[in-house]
Amino acid sequence: MLDRLFWPAIASLASIFMFFTYETAAQHSGLDQETLRRLAGGFSYFAWAWLAGRIIGGALERSATSRKRVPRLLKELVSAVFFIAALVATIMLFLGQSMSGALASSGLVLAVLGFAIRNVVADAFSGIVLGLDAPYRIGDWVDIDGAIRGRIIEIGWRTTRLQTRDSTYMILPNSQIARQRLTNYSAPRRNYRARLQILLPHELPVTEARALLAEAAGRSQLVLDDPEPDARAVAYERHGIRYAVRYWVPSFAEEIECRDCVLGHIDAALREAGVSLASRGETARDDEEETEVFTPRGRVTPLHSVA
Repeated sequence: MLDRLFWPAIASLASIFMFFTYETAAQHSGLDQETLRRLAGGFSYFAWAWLAGRIIGGALERSATSRKRVPRLLKELVSAVFFIAALVATIMLFLGQSMSGALASSGLVLAVLGFAIRNVVADAFSGIVLGLDAPYRIGDWVDIDGAIRGRIIEIGWRTTRLQTRDSTYMILPNSQIARQRLTNYSAPRRNYRARLQILLPHELPVTEARALLAEAAGRSQLVLDDPEPDARAVAYERHGIRYAVRYWVPSFAEEIECRDCVLGHIDAALREAGVSLASRGETARDDEEETEVFTPRGRVTPLHSVA
């Protein structure tokens, strides 16, 4: 904390020294006294804005907890507000105008710049809102509108950067993220319950099927033991009875491995019991992504898992 305040404090002290000695400096250098006064005043505004931003940023960091961290964007926003205030004050000082006059003088320029960079401004404001609302943090696994899925690796003013399971680096504008439906698989806890559906023939009693599927899912060493995996009959269909196998995974990063392990144990249990999948296995539903398993007849039946 102190090392971050060292240079801003030095600059602030230097600005005070300059403000009280500009008259003497003007006499010895022959420069205009009013110009030196304005330069000293402008330097003082920015030095104190720098120091105030660092102090408040440090206070925000000290108030943060392990569960609730202060977004970096919030600290940057605080610093930006102080520097904007210092800029306006410096303009007023050099123009010798009131605040309204200074703002009016720069209004046209700001309007032109704002129109030219409106998309950048929209991304920046969306980044500020996301930083304050904190729907995700660095390291979280998120799904953006069902089209983009990855781990947050950086949150900036204008963009958020993700890394997918395939190690693909993606850069998304914050305004696009703010408009989309976002699912955070790492909050409030990293572990969550996943579910996959499978269609079994009518000949297998529901009671036996539930026990067989739950016991097979429980053999996986990757899924969590508490709560224990279970199975539920969810639909009585023409070609068989549809079951939902529910189990808890430690984190989204391990979801694929957990599902693969669970499906492997289910396949082994069904083969051991002499049970084949329904002859016309309809597509099971999955809110996340498809996987394929081979039935005893060699057909490929698409299955889905739902978190």
